[in-house]
Amino acid sequence: MTVRIKEFPGTPLTNDEFKKGKVLTVKGGPKAEYAWDTGMAIGHYLTELKEGRIVGRRCDGCHRVLVPPRLICEWCFRPTAEWVRVKDTGRVNTFSICYVTWNMIRLETPQIPAVIDIDGAGPQSGTPGAGILHLLGEVDPKKVKVGMKVKAVWKKPEERTGSITDISHWKPA
Repeated sequence: MTVRIKEFPGTPLTNDEFKKGKVLTVKGGPKAEYAWDTGMAIGHYLTELKEGRIVGRRCDGCHRVLVPPRLICEWCFRPTAEWVRVKDTGRVNTFSICYVTWNMIRLETPQIPAVIDIDGAGPQSGTPGAGILHLLGEVDPKKVKVGMKVKAVWKKPEERTGSITDISHWKPA
C-alpha cells in the first residue's frame, strides 16, 4: 500500500544552500525563567531557620506539631492552629550510608543522610512522625543507630541564607 502525502507549497532547500549561507538561519533556545514561591508556611519556616530556630504548626484536630510546617493537616484535613517553636534536637528515624553522591561520584568518606524526628514535633504521645531529611556528621558511620539522639549544628549567623542548609548537619547529642 502506498500512501501519498499531499505536497505543501514552498521551495525545497538543500544542505549545500545552508552551508554556503544562502539561507538565513537563527539559532536560539527557550529562556525559561521561573520563581519559586515558598508559600506562607514554608516561607516562615525558612525565615526562622535563618535565625537559628526550628518551627512547626500545631493541629488541634490530631494534636500533632507538623515539621516542616503545613497550613492544612494531611491527617485530619483541618487548618493548623498556631506556630510552635520546637527544639533543635531529635532522634534518627532512619538513615543510609552512601559512598556515592547523587551524581555518581565515589566518596572515600561516606555521607550519612538521615530522617531526623524533631523533639517537640509529631504526635504528642512521643511516637516518631515529624522529621526532616538531613545529613549526619561528626560521627563514625559504624556507630549510627536508629533512635540515636542528635543535635543540629548550625552555620554561623552571617553564613545563613534562609534554607534547610542553614543547619550544616546533625551530630550525636
